[in-house]
Amino acid sequence: MTYRTLMVYVEDEASSEPRIRLAANLAERLNASLIGFSAQMMRPPFVAEGVVIEQETDADVRARLSEREGSFHRILGTERRNIEWRSTVDLPMEALGRHARSADLVVIGQKRARGDAYNSLDPVGAILRAGRPLLVVPDGTSELRAENVVIGWKDTREARRAVKDALPFLHEAGRVTIVEVCGSGEEESALENLGDVARYLEYHNIKGNLEVVHHRGKSDGEQLIQLSLNERADLLVTGAYGHSRLGEWVFGGVTRELLTLSPICCLMCH
Repeated sequence: MTYRTLMVYVEDEASSEPRIRLAANLAERLNASLIGFSAQMMRPPFVAEGVVIEQETDADVRARLSEREGSFHRILGTERRNIEWRSTVDLPMEALGRHARSADLVVIGQKRARGDAYNSLDPVGAILRAGRPLLVVPDGTSELRAENVVIGWKDTREARRAVKDALPFLHEAGRVTIVEVCGSGEEESALENLGDVARYLEYHNIKGNLEVVHHRGKSDGEQLIQLSLNERADLLVTGAYGHSRLGEWVFGGVTRELLTLSPICCLMCH
């Protein structure tokens, strides 16, 4: 298994440049194609006392998307091959969910860009809709070696999928640590879970080190981040967990914390 096509979501040049460079370097290492993608929708007109004060046009939106395309090509230069640009006038979250069908891995920013749903991508919505593994990149991060990888394990469908989808990174890693955060008295069960994951990785010629971490004063998300920093990891692999509440999908605390607090890249799957 390998990644043959990567997609990177592009916003304004300042916030997107490190992420574009990271995606381009990954694509070059993996001999993969790279797709730059962006979307924006016209905002509803601003009306005051029955009078339209401001109204975007289709031409305004397309001009901004054209600027993003220009930034994408300027950052990559003219020498790179196997690159493609796509853009569409649509809600970013919905558009990415559809166009992710063209990629093995989608690279997005960690935080929602300033703005609204018409102009900026919501990472939570992207993870829910993409149907692909997403590499969530903290602001300013322009390189990912994935030499030291931590797998944050939880015995769920999402975690199982995340491990499978991360195999291209795990094959190249120098060290892989599989960790489960558990409560008192759950150590034996946790070690059994981790042992099965380690055996699965062995079938793929990947050696995994096991570590059980007990619940302490910090949240599970904070403990995973701290352990990753202690291990000097540069990639954290985990499922994205949540539940439906009154028709709205709500991510759990661990996923929320990783999306907002993690200083290293996270490969996440739902």
